[in-house]
Amino acid sequence: MRKTLLLTTAVALATFGMVSAGSVGTASAQEVKGPKVTFKLSLWGKRRAFSEGLEFISSEVKKRTGGNFQIKLYYGEQLSKSKENLDSIAVGAVEAALFCAAYHPGKNKPLNVLDLPFLPLTNLEVMRIVHEKVYQHPAVKKALAKWNATVYMSNILPQYEYMGKGTPPSKVSDFKGKRLRALGGMGRSAKAIGATPTTMPASETYTALQRGTVDAIGFPMTYTFSAYKLDEIADWVTTNMSLGTVNCPIVFNTKAYDALPPQYKKLLEDLKLPASKAQAAAYIAKDKVNLAKWPKMMKMVKIDEKEMAEFRRVGGQPLWNDWVKENEGDIPAQELLDLVLKTAKEASMKK
Repeated sequence: MRKTLLLTTAVALATFGMVSAGSVGTASAQEVKGPKVTFKLSLWGKRRAFSEGLEFISSEVKKRTGGNFQIKLYYGEQLSKSKENLDSIAVGAVEAALFCAAYHPGKNKPLNVLDLPFLPLTNLEVMRIVHEKVYQHPAVKKALAKWNATVYMSNILPQYEYMGKGTPPSKVSDFKGKRLRALGGMGRSAKAIGATPTTMPASETYTALQRGTVDAIGFPMTYTFSAYKLDEIADWVTTNMSLGTVNCPIVFNTKAYDALPPQYKKLLEDLKLPASKAQAAAYIAKDKVNLAKWPKMMKMVKIDEKEMAEFRRVGGQPLWNDWVKENEGDIPAQELLDLVLKTAKEASMKK
């Protein structure tokens, strides 16, 4: 199990062309000249593997411009609540923000296609390519324009698993009647097996699990569980469900971004891939730590593959089709789904 999970991320790192954080490439070392500009970027939680790409960008932008262009990261919802980051972008309260589309699906319907369960996003690099393609779709740009937002890049998340308290599940049917923190399309798949999904920001999950408000938390494997200290109170964690993931774009206030000089925009573009490399390296480093200690702390649950195949059958494509039917009148839902599947297939074949 441990080898399998680490291999998944290792494949992504190999595809990115790296093997460690120390080998992360950077943009050209030449200093970029320009005016003094400061962007405030709104985040939640503490610094963690999920935010290492942004830490890289913040550091490199400052370094490459001699401190003239700075992107300052504000953690812990200092500037805005996680569910209100798009609102803060819209009114210009911040120049940049990270948000997860599943926190408020009604605000950005086209993006919800990336949150459907069991999509064939086989590794971090395939996810990155698919997300980038979808973010360039006119329907996505139109939806974000309503919030004065210009998408920069995706802050990629690994596949989700469940971590919980109480009797460990041994089969898919054991989730029936359970209260699960399951975002986006994963909430749909939870309903398909008789569970009750709920949506809550990551910052609220520890208290919810500790108090029994939910039975299990769906989070990206493995870093998030330890980042929010859920592994300190949990009794079990699944290891092979690969439920799907959520997309969390980094966006700029359009007015602020448009005002940047061309050389700063180019620098930001040049930093996207190395930032993704830095983030992937942080994930695999955390996987090694967590997967070494967790078997001593909790039950590592592997669901029988035949059961998972059936779960994917009822909780995958049928729910994709339901989403298309529900949204086709408002957005080009089938076109977006087809784009995801086509791009994922092409990206997987390029290995």
